[in-house]
Amino acid sequence: MTHSIGIRFEQSGALGIITLDRPKALNAIDHAMVRAMRAQLDQWAIDPSVAHVLLRAAGEKAFCVGGDVRHMHDHGKAGNKELARDFWRDEYQLNHFISRYPKPYVSLVDGLCFGGGFGVSGHGRYRVAGERLGFAMPEVAIGLFPDVGGTFVLPRLAGWSGTWLAMTGARIGMSDAMAIGLYTHHVPVARWPELTERLSRGEEMGAVLASLAAAPPPPSLGPLYPLIDRVFAGTSVLAVLAALDYSARGEGVEAEFAQLQAATIRRASPTSVNIAFQQMQRGLHHDLAGCLTLEFRVVSRVLDGHDFYEGVRAVLVDKDQKPRWRPERLEEVDPAVIDTLFEVPLPDELVLT
Repeated sequence: MTHSIGIRFEQSGALGIITLDRPKALNAIDHAMVRAMRAQLDQWAIDPSVAHVLLRAAGEKAFCVGGDVRHMHDHGKAGNKELARDFWRDEYQLNHFISRYPKPYVSLVDGLCFGGGFGVSGHGRYRVAGERLGFAMPEVAIGLFPDVGGTFVLPRLAGWSGTWLAMTGARIGMSDAMAIGLYTHHVPVARWPELTERLSRGEEMGAVLASLAAAPPPPSLGPLYPLIDRVFAGTSVLAVLAALDYSARGEGVEAEFAQLQAATIRRASPTSVNIAFQQMQRGLHHDLAGCLTLEFRVVSRVLDGHDFYEGVRAVLVDKDQKPRWRPERLEEVDPAVIDTLFEVPLPDELVLT
């Protein structure tokens, strides 16, 4: 077994096992972990004794709460923006590599899975959800946006659920994550040791997963999906908000839900909400590589802006939860500025190999 900081690799029979192992930091992924994971996956890809790869996490609370954005904030603040960009470049390259990994790749996801945790699990061939999964792409709350391939995956989920997740950062449980297509199988956590053991013996991954999978319960948000589809199909951020405000004036669970979504969107960075909305509009026109290239353009420019630093300060550093966004209101965001973030090539575009 080899050790790196916060990540472990081992081979058990025919199975290569990667364990995210920073439980105190809820397994947040830092640059050293990204690099170590890429190097190990490269090695296993050409090792004939490894039939397939499994990604899991230590600790019960979280699978992975994302990339280490606090570090990126500190680099940017200190004038070391290139260090932050290097992290995102390597992270996005890893996400893309996982999507086309030559051997079956499965992630066992239970507990919290946000942002970068989705990046290392959500593009693999098989994605297993445990019963305590809590999934979110909460980046708009810190002046960032749902990256790591969110531009590709989210608009392809059932209905307009991905646009809802992107614009609000809403957290969903296992039943909803299964219902909208984020995961391929629900295997109860109690069966994970057997799953691992059978893969170690060299049994075919698809067959093992099919034999251990259980039917997920009906989605807890089930009755709300028609509302989500109606509202988040809006043709602009302000149209979505107007539809939410209209629904919020009604009664019952739909009105309550609409009120909460509208309030959540208004609390987030107006720039980030507009970026997230544009990702959902543009994502269907690109493959994963194209989407990651767009995300690298946007994240490079977000580092030159204000809201990312302010969001991380308010949520993760000072924790006063009172970010002062610029611009402050959704109505003040210039659509042309948002378009430029996506459309103007960088001098050093992301190159995916």
